[in-house]
Amino acid sequence: MASFSSEDAFQDSAALSLNDVESLQSFRSRSASFSSTGSSGRLQLRQRVSQLMACVEDISSDDEIHEEVSRTLDEAFRIWGKKLKDKWQEFRLHLVTWNVGTASPPPDVTSLLQLNSLGPTVDMYVIGLQEVNSRITNFLSDLAFDDPWSIFFMTVLSPLGYIKLSSVRMQGLLLLLFVKHVHLPFIRDIHTHYTRTGLYGYWGNKGGVTVRMSLYGHTVCFMNCHLPAHIENTEQRLDDFEKILEMQFEGENIPSTLDHDVLFCFGDLNFRIADYGIHFVRESINNKRYNLLWEKDQLNMAKKKEAFLQEFIEGPLQFKPTYKFDLYSDVYDTSEKKRKPAWTDRILWRVKNLCQHASKEGEFTEEEQTISVTLNNYISHMSYGISDHKPVTGTFGLELKPLLSHPLVTLNPEGEWSAEHDVLISYSAAPELPSSAWDWIGLFKVAFRHVNDYVTYAWVEDDEISSNKDSKQVYMSAAEIPDMGGEFLLCYYSNNLQSIVGISQPFQIQPNRTLIGKDLTQEENSWMQKPDNLASQDEF
Repeated sequence: MASFSSEDAFQDSAALSLNDVESLQSFRSRSASFSSTGSSGRLQLRQRVSQLMACVEDISSDDEIHEEVSRTLDEAFRIWGKKLKDKWQEFRLHLVTWNVGTASPPPDVTSLLQLNSLGPTVDMYVIGLQEVNSRITNFLSDLAFDDPWSIFFMTVLSPLGYIKLSSVRMQGLLLLLFVKHVHLPFIRDIHTHYTRTGLYGYWGNKGGVTVRMSLYGHTVCFMNCHLPAHIENTEQRLDDFEKILEMQFEGENIPSTLDHDVLFCFGDLNFRIADYGIHFVRESINNKRYNLLWEKDQLNMAKKKEAFLQEFIEGPLQFKPTYKFDLYSDVYDTSEKKRKPAWTDRILWRVKNLCQHASKEGEFTEEEQTISVTLNNYISHMSYGISDHKPVTGTFGLELKPLLSHPLVTLNPEGEWSAEHDVLISYSAAPELPSSAWDWIGLFKVAFRHVNDYVTYAWVEDDEISSNKDSKQVYMSAAEIPDMGGEFLLCYYSNNLQSIVGISQPFQIQPNRTLIGKDLTQEENSWMQKPDNLASQDEF
């Protein structure tokens, strides 16, 4: 949770009253009944806080009343903190980084995605892969169709109610985002970008890929990187990292990466352990004395010197270095090269308002209190052996005050839906929706994989049949409705916002009884005419 100043805490409170220091007991009895609303209430509270601050100047720490004042203020902050927290929302994020070494997906990712976790449900999965197979034949195929890794994760997550929100690919770098359906109307302004740093910026084997968005009104950015290898290339890694941060969305009408409220940077950053020899490093790892290696980790050392890194936060490295392993084992490199183990695979994050607060100590604003990030766990997964890197995951809680509380579009099916007749959709749009003739409403199966995985769709303008100031109606032809029926939902896609801005509750479509009856009759006749079936009937 964000920290709060005394003035901010009291100016918005409608349940607290402060008189003066000499009447603290009467304050406690009156505070429950005191209620102020609007600007006059805030002004009165500001005046009382000013009176209190003047009195505090005259209180000595030895005075008996000093302790009483402290207890009262602590109680006030506790009440206000609880009140503010009740308005906030926790958004649970699970982030994966994995250099997959051109391998195919493993048979199971239950532990990687923590699918059996007893904790709160994950709201969004962010999956950053490096060294996805990018041989020319594979890459060209993946441009035309979803790559095997995207298909794999969609197959795992879509039955659980997640949709692929966005993805971006640059040769071997792949970034995938999956989110629960319920959040779709509150995720807007999705944009992707990539920056090449290999071969002096002309080759995409190294660099970064980025997805940014507005999440409940807060700007959030995810950046998956693959930086230069080898222990001696620290400066090149730092130069490339800074370049990627600066060049993402350059020249576009989009905030730079560092101007987002929250920025996550992760990937195979390739920082190594300096100075120490391989035997000392391996012995420290075997004894689980990872702290002996932290001070010589190149990224940790760089964070103390490089200004652009000092604002980034990372969880404690309480797991074994994730590189380099023999395939399908937890044994470090036994080849002739015998690479020294290193924490190459990392997850960093940066909260913009924390950085601003650090530079303006003592200044607080309401804006600085609308989002915070908590790391719940930061671990590696030793059981996966398809590459010489072990995957790393971070599970985060984003505590945020929603700046968007209502979807831009609400929509629902009219009446009973069946493939036996045309059907109607009713929707209403908020005035601020930037509508377009290219907006459409899609019919999706409940376990749909991505925004283009629709069964059918209707143009909101071309297929409109009625309109008034409160709502509009659009029709879909019976010929487009699935004959077998099932559970479906409707989504409104905004062309200008490039995202789904409204989603209906799941609903049932009744099967086409006429067609199904014909099919059953044909199947029965076909079965009865088979010689084997006639023979079996004679036996009975």
